[in-house]
Amino acid sequence: MAVIIESERRIIKLSVDDVLNIVREYQKLTYKSCCYEHTREILSKNALYLPEDV
Repeated sequence: MAVIIESERRIIKLSVDDVLNIVREYQKLTYKSCCYEHTREILSKNALYLPEDV
């Protein structure tokens, strides 16, 4: 689970599982992408979320 660390700026510490989930979601969304611009377009239309450890 992601942990938010408070200081002058908020920092989100990601677990290994968080990173792997992001990569998996990215791959599912962009597997048919042909270029950088197309990838940006796909990602801008789909929100990616991280659970916060409370």
